[in-house]
Amino acid sequence: MKAAHILAAGLAAAFISTAPATSFAGETLDRVMDTKTLTLSSDASYPPQSFLNDDNEMDGFDVDVAKEIAKRLGVELKIITPAWEVITAGNWNGRWDISVGSMTPTKARAEVLNFPAVYYYTPASFAVHTDSKVTSVDELNGKVIGVCGGCTYEAYLKKDLVIDAEGAPPFEYQVEPGEIRSYETDTNVFDDLRLGDGTRLDAALSALPTIQEAVKNGYPMKVVGDPVYYEPLAVATDKGDPEFDAKIAEIVKDMHKDGTLKALSEKWYGTDLTTVKQ
Repeated sequence: MKAAHILAAGLAAAFISTAPATSFAGETLDRVMDTKTLTLSSDASYPPQSFLNDDNEMDGFDVDVAKEIAKRLGVELKIITPAWEVITAGNWNGRWDISVGSMTPTKARAEVLNFPAVYYYTPASFAVHTDSKVTSVDELNGKVIGVCGGCTYEAYLKKDLVIDAEGAPPFEYQVEPGEIRSYETDTNVFDDLRLGDGTRLDAALSALPTIQEAVKNGYPMKVVGDPVYYEPLAVATDKGDPEFDAKIAEIVKDMHKDGTLKALSEKWYGTDLTTVKQ
């Protein structure tokens, strides 16, 4: 009898010592709440979505959205900058918890990632050097066009873009490129386009706000025609924690409802990109 009491006490002590301090059911949500830290994967080369400001701190629309999500979770935000291809490959294995990186929730990406919430929509546009005589999208047929590798702009030029998120407007492939050149980031594309009309590139395809920000920062580029498609852009999470996804979805829904996302969009883009433009 005495031995049984000792054994029971021992097992209880072992359980207490190994049990997590807090349990919210999902592994990611548990980690975030136990460590009081939400780890964000981001990129310092995508102004105005995410970039290093004059104080050498990460800033931008996506960063502000992530800060607000962390605030509403009651935790601190930590930012790391893995390569985009590593983020979109999935299987994060706890290296970070969330991507607020203007990611389009394509069918292929949904095989390795979850997209609990769309937080805004952005138009995709072509840009050329200011010396270019191109004035319309159809004049880009046969041209050398630069895009970020592995992104939706590359998929669009390859006529392989699938945007199956709810509310995504339909689109058509309007350009037959002569050559597609892929780069690590949109900024690398712009750096080659700024060298001169046709020097390395004839045009670039990117998010309209990203092009406008580059022009504002002195890049000699101009937008060609109307946007060729609109992308719904979503928060991404790793597979395996529905409770964490549900919490993120709830927070982003509230940010839409109370006007927080609209205000952040107007702060960084000068217009409301949080609703679908038809």
